[in-house]
Amino acid sequence: MNAAFPSWTAFFAMGGYAFYVWLAVAATLIPLLGLVCHTLWQRRQLLADVRRRQARERRIRQSQHAKTSAAPQSAAAREKSL
Repeated sequence: MNAAFPSWTAFFAMGGYAFYVWLAVAATLIPLLGLVCHTLWQRRQLLADVRRRQARERRIRQSQHAKTSAAPQSAAAREKSL
């Protein structure tokens, strides 16, 4: 098996087509890196939104539970005062 390029300099020169080859590599890798970053950012935002909604639903449930448990006590207190 033979190496395609005799040296690293020849590899980076790409047989005289280095500008086009490395431009194509950059044009491929930069959007892919952007896509990965955007996906991670969206995931973080989505998880934060889910946590906010769960916390809101938990607060609503606690508030409703507090109202239902407080209502009979206040009615019983009113009956005693009469």
